[in-house]
Amino acid sequence: MTDDLKYMKRAISLAKRGAGWVNPNPMVGAVLVKDGKIVGEGFHDFFGGNHAEVNALQGVSSQDASGSTLYVTLEPCSHHGKTPPCANLIAEKKISRVVISMEDPNPVVNGQGSAFLKSAGIMVETGLLEPEARQMNEVFIKFIGTKQPFVLLKTAMTLDGKIATVTNASRWITGEPSRKLVHLLRQQLSAVMVGVNTVIFDDPLLNIRMKGEWKNPLKVIADTFGRISLTAKVLTNDPQLTIVATTGHADPRKLKQIERMGAQVMICPLKDNRVDLGFVMQSLGSMGIDSVMIEGGSTLAFSALQERVVDKVVSFIAPKILGGAGAPTAVGGTGIEKMEDAINLANLRVRKVGDDLMVEGWII
Repeated sequence: MTDDLKYMKRAISLAKRGAGWVNPNPMVGAVLVKDGKIVGEGFHDFFGGNHAEVNALQGVSSQDASGSTLYVTLEPCSHHGKTPPCANLIAEKKISRVVISMEDPNPVVNGQGSAFLKSAGIMVETGLLEPEARQMNEVFIKFIGTKQPFVLLKTAMTLDGKIATVTNASRWITGEPSRKLVHLLRQQLSAVMVGVNTVIFDDPLLNIRMKGEWKNPLKVIADTFGRISLTAKVLTNDPQLTIVATTGHADPRKLKQIERMGAQVMICPLKDNRVDLGFVMQSLGSMGIDSVMIEGGSTLAFSALQERVVDKVVSFIAPKILGGAGAPTAVGGTGIEKMEDAINLANLRVRKVGDDLMVEGWII
Protein backbone atom coordinates (compact mmCIF):
# COMPACT_ATOMS: atom_id res chain seq x y z
CA MET A 1 0.00 0.00 0.00
CA THR A 2 2.88 2.38 0.79
CA ASP A 3 4.30 1.86 -2.70
CA ASP A 4 0.86 2.34 -4.23
CA LEU A 5 0.57 5.72 -2.51
CA LYS A 6 4.03 6.74 -3.65
CA TYR A 7 3.36 5.95 -7.30
CA MET A 8 -0.10 7.53 -7.30
CA LYS A 9 1.30 10.71 -5.76
CA ARG A 10 3.80 10.73 -8.61
CA ALA A 11 0.96 10.30 -11.14
CA ILE A 12 -0.95 13.24 -9.61
CA SER A 13 2.18 15.37 -9.70
CA LEU A 14 2.64 14.56 -13.38
CA ALA A 15 -1.02 15.30 -14.13
CA LYS A 16 -0.73 18.85 -12.79
CA ARG A 17 1.81 19.68 -15.50
CA GLY A 18 -1.09 19.82 -17.92
CA ALA A 19 -2.86 22.59 -15.96
CA GLY A 20 -4.18 25.21 -18.34
CA TRP A 21 -3.11 23.35 -21.47
CA VAL A 22 -5.61 20.48 -21.55
CA ASN A 23 -8.88 22.40 -20.95
CA PRO A 24 -11.65 21.39 -21.33
CA ASN A 25 -10.13 17.93 -20.85
CA PRO A 26 -9.11 16.69 -17.40
CA MET A 27 -5.57 16.65 -16.06
CA VAL A 28 -4.35 13.04 -16.02
CA GLY A 29 -1.07 11.42 -15.05
CA ALA A 30 0.09 7.80 -15.38
CA VAL A 31 2.99 5.77 -14.00
CA LEU A 32 3.92 2.23 -15.11
CA VAL A 33 5.75 0.12 -12.53
CA LYS A 34 7.34 -3.32 -12.88
CA ASP A 35 9.40 -5.17 -10.30
CA GLY A 36 9.42 -2.10 -8.05
CA LYS A 37 10.80 0.23 -10.74
CA ILE A 38 9.16 2.90 -12.88
CA VAL A 39 9.45 1.79 -16.50
CA GLY A 40 7.23 4.46 -18.02
CA GLU A 41 5.38 7.62 -17.08
CA GLY A 42 3.46 10.40 -18.78
CA PHE A 43 0.69 12.95 -18.59
CA HIS A 44 -1.92 14.53 -20.85
CA ASP A 45 0.02 17.60 -21.94
CA PHE A 46 -2.30 19.47 -24.32
CA PHE A 47 -5.85 19.33 -25.64
CA GLY A 48 -6.03 16.95 -28.58
CA GLY A 49 -2.72 15.32 -27.68
CA ASN A 50 -1.99 11.83 -26.42
CA HIS A 51 -3.64 10.73 -23.21
CA ALA A 52 -1.45 10.12 -20.16
CA GLU A 53 -1.57 6.33 -20.55
CA VAL A 54 -0.35 6.51 -24.14
CA ASN A 55 2.55 8.77 -23.19
CA ALA A 56 3.46 6.47 -20.28
CA LEU A 57 3.43 3.39 -22.50
CA GLN A 58 5.32 4.86 -25.45
CA GLY A 59 8.47 2.87 -26.05
CA VAL A 60 7.42 0.12 -23.61
CA SER A 61 6.98 -3.24 -25.36
CA SER A 62 4.28 -5.74 -24.47
CA GLN A 63 7.00 -8.01 -23.10
CA ASP A 64 8.35 -5.25 -20.84
CA ALA A 65 4.85 -4.21 -19.73
CA SER A 66 3.64 -7.76 -19.08
CA GLY A 67 2.89 -8.26 -15.39
CA SER A 68 3.29 -4.56 -14.57
CA THR A 69 1.03 -2.19 -12.63
CA LEU A 70 -0.29 1.02 -14.15
CA TYR A 71 -1.17 3.88 -11.80
CA VAL A 72 -3.49 6.43 -13.42
CA THR A 73 -5.33 9.36 -11.86
CA LEU A 74 -8.49 8.96 -13.97
CA GLU A 75 -10.28 5.91 -15.34
CA PRO A 76 -8.89 5.02 -18.79
CA CYS A 77 -11.25 5.79 -21.65
CA SER A 78 -12.91 3.02 -23.64
CA HIS A 79 -14.30 5.09 -26.51
CA HIS A 80 -12.94 6.71 -29.65
CA GLY A 81 -12.60 10.48 -29.24
CA LYS A 82 -9.77 12.63 -30.54
CA THR A 83 -7.52 9.65 -29.75
CA PRO A 84 -8.07 5.85 -29.68
CA PRO A 85 -9.33 4.23 -26.45
CA CYS A 86 -6.64 3.83 -23.79
CA ALA A 87 -8.27 0.75 -22.23
CA ASN A 88 -7.59 -1.24 -25.40
CA LEU A 89 -3.93 -0.23 -25.39
CA ILE A 90 -3.56 -1.27 -21.73
CA ALA A 91 -4.96 -4.70 -22.54
CA GLU A 92 -2.72 -5.05 -25.61
CA LYS A 93 0.35 -4.28 -23.49
CA LYS A 94 -0.60 -7.16 -21.15
CA ILE A 95 -0.58 -5.01 -18.02
CA SER A 96 -1.83 -7.14 -15.13
CA ARG A 97 -3.04 -4.49 -12.65
CA VAL A 98 -4.44 -0.96 -12.96
CA VAL A 99 -4.80 1.32 -9.95
CA ILE A 100 -7.13 4.28 -10.56
CA SER A 101 -7.76 7.36 -8.40
CA MET A 102 -11.27 8.14 -9.62
CA GLU A 103 -13.83 7.04 -12.16
CA ASP A 104 -14.32 9.32 -15.13
CA PRO A 105 -17.52 11.40 -14.64
CA ASN A 106 -17.81 11.80 -18.42
CA PRO A 107 -21.04 9.92 -19.29
CA VAL A 108 -19.37 8.28 -22.31
CA VAL A 109 -16.81 6.63 -19.99
CA ASN A 110 -18.11 6.47 -16.38
CA GLY A 111 -17.21 2.92 -15.40
CA GLN A 112 -17.01 1.49 -18.89
CA GLY A 113 -13.23 1.77 -19.05
CA SER A 114 -12.84 -0.17 -15.80
CA ALA A 115 -15.40 -2.73 -16.95
CA PHE A 116 -13.48 -3.31 -20.18
CA LEU A 117 -10.21 -3.81 -18.29
CA LYS A 118 -11.83 -6.32 -15.93
CA SER A 119 -13.32 -8.21 -18.86
CA ALA A 120 -9.79 -8.50 -20.25
CA GLY A 121 -8.65 -10.21 -17.03
CA ILE A 122 -6.88 -7.15 -15.60
CA MET A 123 -7.09 -6.48 -11.86
CA VAL A 124 -8.63 -3.02 -11.32
CA GLU A 125 -8.61 -1.02 -8.08
CA THR A 126 -10.29 2.38 -7.78
CA GLY A 127 -10.28 5.11 -5.13
CA LEU A 128 -6.64 5.60 -4.15
CA LEU A 129 -6.14 9.31 -3.34
CA GLU A 130 -9.53 10.04 -4.88
CA PRO A 131 -10.10 13.30 -2.92
CA GLU A 132 -6.83 14.70 -4.27
CA ALA A 133 -7.68 13.64 -7.80
CA ARG A 134 -11.17 15.13 -7.59
CA GLN A 135 -9.92 18.48 -6.30
CA MET A 136 -7.28 18.61 -9.02
CA ASN A 137 -9.99 18.17 -11.63
CA GLU A 138 -12.79 20.19 -9.99
CA VAL A 139 -13.09 22.28 -13.15
CA PHE A 140 -13.56 19.23 -15.37
CA ILE A 141 -15.98 17.56 -12.97
CA LYS A 142 -18.33 20.54 -12.95
CA PHE A 143 -18.07 21.25 -16.67
CA ILE A 144 -18.60 17.67 -17.84
CA GLY A 145 -21.60 17.32 -15.53
CA THR A 146 -23.34 20.66 -16.14
CA LYS A 147 -21.86 22.07 -19.37
CA GLN A 148 -21.33 25.30 -17.43
CA PRO A 149 -17.95 26.71 -16.41
CA PHE A 150 -16.40 26.37 -12.99
CA VAL A 151 -16.31 29.91 -11.58
CA LEU A 152 -13.61 31.18 -9.23
CA LEU A 153 -14.00 34.58 -7.57
CA LYS A 154 -10.62 36.17 -6.90
CA THR A 155 -10.29 39.17 -4.61
CA ALA A 156 -7.28 41.12 -3.36
CA MET A 157 -7.75 43.42 -0.39
CA THR A 158 -6.14 45.10 2.58
CA LEU A 159 -6.58 43.82 6.10
CA ASP A 160 -9.58 46.15 6.47
CA GLY A 161 -11.18 44.85 3.27
CA LYS A 162 -10.34 47.70 0.88
CA ILE A 163 -9.47 47.14 -2.77
CA ALA A 164 -8.41 50.77 -3.37
CA THR A 165 -7.92 54.06 -1.56
CA VAL A 166 -10.54 56.79 -1.26
CA THR A 167 -9.10 58.21 -4.50
CA ASN A 168 -9.38 54.80 -6.26
CA ALA A 169 -5.61 54.15 -6.24
CA SER A 170 -5.22 50.36 -6.30
CA ARG A 171 -1.65 49.54 -7.36
CA TRP A 172 -0.50 47.58 -5.66
CA ILE A 173 -2.60 46.15 -2.85
CA THR A 174 -0.79 42.81 -2.71
CA GLY A 175 2.85 41.85 -3.13
CA GLU A 176 4.60 40.48 -6.20
CA PRO A 177 4.33 36.78 -5.17
CA SER A 178 0.53 37.10 -4.94
CA ARG A 179 0.33 38.87 -8.29
CA LYS A 180 2.47 36.16 -9.86
CA LEU A 181 0.13 33.51 -8.50
CA VAL A 182 -2.84 35.34 -10.04
CA HIS A 183 -1.10 35.18 -13.43
CA LEU A 184 -0.65 31.46 -12.88
CA LEU A 185 -4.39 31.14 -12.19
CA ARG A 186 -5.07 32.99 -15.45
CA GLN A 187 -3.06 30.30 -17.22
CA GLN A 188 -4.90 27.46 -15.52
CA LEU A 189 -8.42 28.76 -16.17
CA SER A 190 -9.93 29.43 -19.59
CA ALA A 191 -11.32 32.94 -19.09
CA VAL A 192 -11.04 35.99 -16.84
CA MET A 193 -13.97 38.30 -16.23
CA VAL A 194 -14.17 41.86 -14.94
CA GLY A 195 -16.80 44.57 -14.74
CA VAL A 196 -16.63 47.62 -16.98
CA ASN A 197 -15.72 49.89 -14.04
CA THR A 198 -12.49 47.93 -13.60
CA VAL A 199 -11.71 48.54 -17.27
CA ILE A 200 -12.55 52.25 -16.99
CA PHE A 201 -10.52 52.89 -13.81
CA ASP A 202 -7.61 50.43 -14.18
CA ASP A 203 -7.46 49.73 -17.95
CA PRO A 204 -5.99 46.23 -17.37
CA LEU A 205 -4.54 43.97 -20.06
CA LEU A 206 -5.89 40.82 -18.35
CA ASN A 207 -3.16 38.74 -19.97
CA ILE A 208 -0.25 36.71 -18.59
CA ARG A 209 3.01 38.56 -18.07
CA MET A 210 5.51 35.95 -16.91
CA LYS A 211 8.60 34.43 -18.44
CA GLY A 212 8.13 31.28 -20.44
CA GLU A 213 5.39 29.98 -22.70
CA TRP A 214 1.85 30.75 -21.58
CA LYS A 215 -1.67 30.61 -22.99
CA ASN A 216 -3.55 33.88 -22.52
CA PRO A 217 -7.15 33.51 -21.29
CA LEU A 218 -10.33 34.75 -22.91
CA LYS A 219 -11.27 38.18 -21.52
CA VAL A 220 -14.94 38.77 -20.66
CA ILE A 221 -16.15 42.27 -19.82
CA ALA A 222 -19.53 42.70 -18.10
CA ASP A 223 -20.76 46.00 -19.52
CA THR A 224 -24.53 46.47 -19.19
CA PHE A 225 -24.74 49.83 -20.97
CA GLY A 226 -21.77 49.59 -23.37
CA ARG A 227 -19.60 52.11 -21.52
CA ILE A 228 -16.26 50.53 -22.44
CA SER A 229 -13.81 52.89 -24.18
CA LEU A 230 -12.75 51.93 -27.70
CA THR A 231 -9.18 52.68 -26.60
CA ALA A 232 -9.30 50.19 -23.69
CA LYS A 233 -6.34 47.82 -23.68
CA VAL A 234 -8.60 44.75 -23.76
CA LEU A 235 -9.83 45.99 -27.16
CA THR A 236 -6.52 47.21 -28.58
CA ASN A 237 -4.42 44.22 -27.41
CA ASP A 238 -5.51 40.78 -28.65
CA PRO A 239 -9.13 41.90 -29.25
CA GLN A 240 -9.93 38.46 -30.68
CA LEU A 241 -9.66 37.18 -27.10
CA THR A 242 -12.21 39.69 -25.77
CA ILE A 243 -15.96 39.29 -25.29
CA VAL A 244 -18.05 42.31 -24.28
CA ALA A 245 -21.13 40.98 -22.49
CA THR A 246 -23.73 43.71 -22.76
CA THR A 247 -27.48 44.26 -23.22
CA GLY A 248 -29.95 45.92 -25.52
CA HIS A 249 -29.31 49.19 -23.66
CA ALA A 250 -25.90 49.58 -25.35
CA ASP A 251 -25.51 51.75 -28.46
CA PRO A 252 -25.62 49.31 -31.40
CA ARG A 253 -23.30 51.57 -33.42
CA LYS A 254 -20.64 51.30 -30.73
CA LEU A 255 -21.10 47.54 -30.55
CA LYS A 256 -20.49 47.35 -34.31
CA GLN A 257 -17.26 49.28 -33.81
CA ILE A 258 -16.20 46.84 -31.11
CA GLU A 259 -16.85 43.92 -33.46
CA ARG A 260 -14.89 45.62 -36.27
CA MET A 261 -11.94 45.82 -33.88
CA GLY A 262 -12.02 42.01 -33.68
CA ALA A 263 -13.76 41.49 -30.34
CA GLN A 264 -16.98 39.57 -29.82
CA VAL A 265 -20.21 41.08 -28.51
CA MET A 266 -22.59 38.98 -26.42
CA ILE A 267 -26.08 40.43 -26.07
CA CYS A 268 -27.52 39.29 -22.74
CA PRO A 269 -30.87 39.73 -21.01
CA LEU A 270 -31.14 42.12 -18.10
CA LYS A 271 -31.38 40.88 -14.52
CA ASP A 272 -31.80 43.45 -11.75
CA ASN A 273 -30.79 46.10 -14.30
CA ARG A 274 -27.47 44.33 -14.95
CA VAL A 275 -26.10 41.73 -17.34
CA ASP A 276 -27.62 38.35 -16.49
CA LEU A 277 -24.55 36.43 -15.31
CA GLY A 278 -26.35 33.09 -15.41
CA PHE A 279 -26.95 33.67 -19.13
CA VAL A 280 -23.29 34.62 -19.60
CA MET A 281 -22.05 31.44 -17.94
CA GLN A 282 -24.46 29.26 -19.90
CA SER A 283 -23.33 30.91 -23.14
CA LEU A 284 -19.64 30.49 -22.29
CA GLY A 285 -20.26 26.85 -21.47
CA SER A 286 -21.87 26.31 -24.89
CA MET A 287 -18.68 27.76 -26.38
CA GLY A 288 -16.58 25.14 -24.60
CA ILE A 289 -15.24 27.54 -21.95
CA ASP A 290 -14.86 25.30 -18.91
CA SER A 291 -13.70 27.84 -16.32
CA VAL A 292 -13.89 31.54 -15.49
CA MET A 293 -11.99 33.63 -12.93
CA ILE A 294 -13.89 36.75 -11.86
CA GLU A 295 -11.23 39.32 -10.97
CA GLY A 296 -13.13 42.57 -10.34
CA GLY A 297 -14.77 44.77 -9.38
CA SER A 298 -16.87 44.82 -6.28
CA THR A 299 -20.26 45.20 -7.99
CA LEU A 300 -19.59 42.25 -10.29
CA ALA A 301 -18.36 40.20 -7.32
CA PHE A 302 -21.60 40.75 -5.41
CA SER A 303 -23.75 40.06 -8.48
CA ALA A 304 -21.92 36.79 -9.12
CA LEU A 305 -22.35 35.70 -5.51
CA GLN A 306 -25.97 36.81 -5.44
CA GLU A 307 -26.76 34.90 -8.65
CA ARG A 308 -25.02 31.81 -7.27
CA VAL A 309 -22.69 31.35 -10.21
CA VAL A 310 -19.53 31.22 -8.02
CA ASP A 311 -18.08 27.84 -7.02
CA LYS A 312 -14.92 28.88 -5.21
CA VAL A 313 -13.41 32.01 -3.66
CA VAL A 314 -9.70 32.84 -3.48
CA SER A 315 -8.86 35.98 -1.53
CA PHE A 316 -5.45 37.58 -1.10
CA ILE A 317 -5.21 39.72 2.05
CA ALA A 318 -2.35 42.20 2.33
CA PRO A 319 -0.98 43.37 5.73
CA LYS A 320 -2.07 46.95 5.03
CA ILE A 321 -4.81 49.22 6.34
CA LEU A 322 -6.33 52.01 4.23
CA GLY A 323 -9.52 53.03 6.01
CA GLY A 324 -12.01 55.43 4.52
CA ALA A 325 -15.76 54.95 4.61
CA GLY A 326 -15.91 55.68 0.89
CA ALA A 327 -13.02 53.43 -0.14
CA PRO A 328 -14.25 50.46 -2.23
CA THR A 329 -14.43 47.00 -0.68
CA ALA A 330 -13.91 43.62 -2.30
CA VAL A 331 -17.63 42.87 -2.51
CA GLY A 332 -19.99 45.80 -3.06
CA GLY A 333 -23.46 45.87 -4.55
CA THR A 334 -26.60 46.28 -2.47
CA GLY A 335 -25.41 43.83 0.16
CA ILE A 336 -27.24 41.22 2.23
CA GLU A 337 -29.70 42.40 4.87
CA LYS A 338 -29.80 39.45 7.28
CA MET A 339 -26.86 37.62 8.80
CA GLU A 340 -28.62 34.27 8.33
CA ASP A 341 -28.61 34.94 4.58
CA ALA A 342 -24.82 35.38 4.44
CA ILE A 343 -22.98 33.40 1.77
CA ASN A 344 -20.91 30.76 3.56
CA LEU A 345 -17.70 29.02 2.56
CA ALA A 346 -16.52 25.54 3.50
CA ASN A 347 -13.23 23.63 3.50
CA LEU A 348 -11.21 26.78 4.10
CA ARG A 349 -7.49 26.75 3.42
CA VAL A 350 -5.08 29.48 4.46
CA ARG A 351 -1.46 29.92 3.45
CA LYS A 352 1.14 32.66 3.21
CA VAL A 353 2.11 34.01 -0.19
CA GLY A 354 5.01 36.37 0.37
CA ASP A 355 3.79 38.83 3.01
CA ASP A 356 0.14 38.25 2.10
CA LEU A 357 -2.37 35.67 3.26
CA MET A 358 -4.24 33.59 0.69
CA VAL A 359 -7.62 32.23 1.81
CA GLU A 360 -9.55 29.81 -0.38
CA GLY A 361 -12.88 28.20 0.21
CA TRP A 362 -15.79 26.64 -1.61
CA ILE A 363 -19.30 28.10 -1.70
CA ILE A 364 -21.78 26.01 0.28
